[in-house]
Amino acid sequence: MTDAATHRVFNQVPDLAHYNLFDSDPTVRSALERLSGGWHADALRQFGARLGEPEVQQWAADANRHTPELRTHSRTGERIDTVEFHPGWHALLGLLRGQQLQALPFAQPRAGAWAARTAGYFLQAQVESGSLCPPTMTFASIPVLRKETALFAELEPRLYATEHDARDLPWRSKTAVMIGMGMTEKQGGSDVRANTTVARPVRGEGRGAEYVLTGHKWFFSAPMCDAHLVVARMGAEDGPLSCFFVPRFRDDGSRNAVQIQRLKDKLGNRSNASSEVEFRDAAGILIGEEGRGIPTIIEMATNTRLDCVIGSSAILRAAFVQALHHARHRSAFGRQLVDQPLMRNVLADLALESEAATLLMMELGHAFEHAEGDHPDPLAAAWKRVVTPAAKFWICKRTLEATGEAMEVWGGNGYVEEGPMARLYREAPVNSIWEGSGNIMCLDVLRALQRNPDDGARLLQDLARRAGGHPAVRAELASLQAMLRETADHLEANARRFAQGLVLTAQAALMLAHADPANAELFVASRLGRQHGRVFGTLDADADALGRVASRGFEG
Repeated sequence: MTDAATHRVFNQVPDLAHYNLFDSDPTVRSALERLSGGWHADALRQFGARLGEPEVQQWAADANRHTPELRTHSRTGERIDTVEFHPGWHALLGLLRGQQLQALPFAQPRAGAWAARTAGYFLQAQVESGSLCPPTMTFASIPVLRKETALFAELEPRLYATEHDARDLPWRSKTAVMIGMGMTEKQGGSDVRANTTVARPVRGEGRGAEYVLTGHKWFFSAPMCDAHLVVARMGAEDGPLSCFFVPRFRDDGSRNAVQIQRLKDKLGNRSNASSEVEFRDAAGILIGEEGRGIPTIIEMATNTRLDCVIGSSAILRAAFVQALHHARHRSAFGRQLVDQPLMRNVLADLALESEAATLLMMELGHAFEHAEGDHPDPLAAAWKRVVTPAAKFWICKRTLEATGEAMEVWGGNGYVEEGPMARLYREAPVNSIWEGSGNIMCLDVLRALQRNPDDGARLLQDLARRAGGHPAVRAELASLQAMLRETADHLEANARRFAQGLVLTAQAALMLAHADPANAELFVASRLGRQHGRVFGTLDADADALGRVASRGFEG
């Protein structure tokens, strides 16, 4: 009889589990305190511990492996248009609702509420991204729906609820609801003005009246939301665009005529259902003023773009943490990966990228808090209008590069679906595309500056102040000012370069103001001083210094 064993298993990396996502992140902890959200730290600490448990990580894996399934008809042939999800999906939504991430600044309007919500969303996004879509759209719908006094009076307790209600019932029969968005059509894509869906009045006319909608949507995210805000034309295909509240069920309890044609077979974001639908005289209520559909949707899109920045920053953070964890436990060529000078350079560069993205997303959340209200801060409004689309453009792009680099740290083990890197990599592109791709974001930066000419000066002066006169930042600010003086066509052609420069300058200023001085100088030298190329791992520092930079990024 022979021994069938061929080898022993060693030098394999254990799963990263039983760690606290909040406590291990010094950047988000200090930013939360600085931006008046310290009152929420204990809740986030408990949340961070929960997210680091193997059970939650298994929910995320299961929800992406067992993807949503469409049931158009019941066994007896009735049209039901239902999407079924793995229980892990609903468990993840329960975590989100438990932290009130779909409504926190509106439900608890106090100083630092936006920073608290930004930090909480950032923590959960590191674990699973698809489940963020319905809460994000719900969050973005609240400022719009609050203007509809009668409707919002019924919706408010359900929108602010802290428990997830997965039942497929009319929204008035539920304890918690989610709101989706329906904008994109086949022929238009991001150009909503090309939409042809038509709304006709059936009971009254104008704001709050009932209409029926006929048409389609090519991307209809989270079709199991209890209602969607839908853009349609009034009366005819060339009528003015307006916004409608379209529930899953009619007031009489019957299913609304929103027929799900199929679910999208997506590269990533697989736990979340995105669909194609047809409206066959679907009942809807006019929201806002007639013909003001585009401004209404833009108001929602601004909030969802912030969440794209947060979500991409979270994927970047998760990729870095997984890469560092792997390097701490894996040996090659006689040494731990984390002790090898070139690997330290890669890890330190990823740590800097993550730190700068985290600082910027927290600053943006803080700006949203102060940009609205009875006494809006003009500088905060400038950050919201101009830096949000620029940050969405740049951070989402950098996340694509960073996840690929982190996967290389894992080597072949990172390329298989059993580990976390493949899902992070597949998830990375979505935020660059959703709510406007890169070109649209950069053009929106220019449009915001054109509509509010004082914003540019406010922002550049603010960045100069935060940077404390640093010569590299001064030089970059001068370059940005020069670009703003170019002809309109030339500036548009260079819109990506301007948006990139603006974000890098903002990140450099925030790093100089709030990061460890050595980290800040490395970031400025590498991003503004142009000492390295586009690849990670080309920082100019000794191995010990690089090791300290990488280790500071994840205290776990």
